[in-house]
Amino acid sequence: MSEPAVTVVGIGADGWAGLTEPARRAVEAADVVFGGTRQLAALPAGGPESERVPWPSPLVPALPGLLAEHRGREIVVLASGDPMFYGVGTTLVRLLGGDRVRVLPHPSSISLACARLGWAMEEVEVVSAVGRPLAALTAVLTPGRRILLLSAGAETPARVMKLLAEQGHGDSDVVLLERLGGPDERVGPPHDAPDPLNIVAVECRGPARSSVPGLPDDAYEHDGQLTKREVRAVTLARLAPVPGELLWDVGGGSGSIAIEWMRAHRSCRAVTVEARADRAERITANAAALGVPGLRVVHGRAPAALAGLATPDAIFIGGGITTSGMIETCWDALPSGGRLVANAVTLEGERVLADAYAGFGGDLVRIAINRASPVGGYTGWRAMMPVTQWTANKP
Repeated sequence: MSEPAVTVVGIGADGWAGLTEPARRAVEAADVVFGGTRQLAALPAGGPESERVPWPSPLVPALPGLLAEHRGREIVVLASGDPMFYGVGTTLVRLLGGDRVRVLPHPSSISLACARLGWAMEEVEVVSAVGRPLAALTAVLTPGRRILLLSAGAETPARVMKLLAEQGHGDSDVVLLERLGGPDERVGPPHDAPDPLNIVAVECRGPARSSVPGLPDDAYEHDGQLTKREVRAVTLARLAPVPGELLWDVGGGSGSIAIEWMRAHRSCRAVTVEARADRAERITANAAALGVPGLRVVHGRAPAALAGLATPDAIFIGGGITTSGMIETCWDALPSGGRLVANAVTLEGERVLADAYAGFGGDLVRIAINRASPVGGYTGWRAMMPVTQWTANKP
């Protein structure tokens, strides 16, 4: 006989009273009910006779063992709001498969927040601070944008206010929504003692920062090892970020290429490899300041440091191009259809790229940029060092 499906029941701050009849029947018929302490406490004291098991911490590593321990029983999992929105429902589907998970959702906290605020849900940006760095909020701070942030606890609202001030968005309108859907729901300005169950709503005011590649050079802390703005924009266009793809940024410098790859879409991923420890630390700081704290920084010397990294969809070589085996190692790491872009500013680096062009094909271009600057009382052109760029797609 096939295993019974695990039923995931969404439950809100209104507890048992807010559940639909199908959700109540599922809980009442269960042999075992898993949930957080707060969720299990929301069930009626004299209600279902099922075994009630509070979640351990950390939860995800323990899930396979818990499910195996209760195999063959009718299992119900309680989840906050909509289990498929940053919830345990998605974890269970990944673990068991969609055919083994039955979901009975409750309105999500985001749905309730939009209803209270009068915001169109499809126009709202959602950021989660639950188990994720708060710095990700920085990437969506744009004038006029409406943002809902899922808090990790009572301390999150104060941290949001601090971040907004640091990023120049301290004049934004901020609303705190606590225990949405419950009898003691509160919607109003932030205060000193928020409930741990809260959402922070931000209507953003402050400076604009585009997500299009080519941020100003002064957006980065650097020691001169920075792919300059114009060249960076061309390089990102050649790398062609696609949602969900992984970039290797080899010779990270200040991390600008990997950072702007990740800023292209929230699901873009990147690993940057940097030989110098001080630059690796600087990359981490730049990534947090520009809203992509998920950038992975590997301190090591390529190509040896590339061993064991996840297969990339695209690779950028911005440093160490003359290192023996660099081009070959990166080319071999790419799957069919992967892109490789390499920049060089020295004659020695140009020779390596010319050889790669002869051996692998692709495109070889020279990028020459001139910037206007004062010449006495007049204005003239000052040339930047020309950049030779090789781009190839692996067959």
